Amino acid sequence: MNSIKPFAYSDSIQGVQVKPLTEDGKKVSILYKGLLSEKGVERIYLHCGYGNQQNWSAPSDQPMEQTQAGWEKMIAIQEGAQLNFCFKDSLENWDNNNGVNWTYRISD
Repeated sequence: MNSIKPFAYSDSIQGVQVKPLTEDGKKVSILYKGLLSEKGVERIYLHCGYGNQQNWSAPSDQPMEQTQAGWEKMIAIQEGAQLNFCFKDSLENWDNNNGVNWTYRISD
């Protein structure tokens, strides 16, 4: 029997919300309605990596999907218990939360 409960998005922090999709928290949906989305850009990417906030492991750019709710991306956390992320558009404009990025941590 499936025991996964419906999860909700977190409160918005600078236009960013995170929703766990699994009970272990290793699969999440990230919803972006921040500065870049207000400029009517063609494409937004989730730039993400794992581990230490100052030295990301396995950084990558993931294209996000534009929906009625905003720009969304589902991601499975591949390493450790911390996902660091920020956003960029197709013109290389960045939204990095005033230089501190965003962090999602899985707690025990």
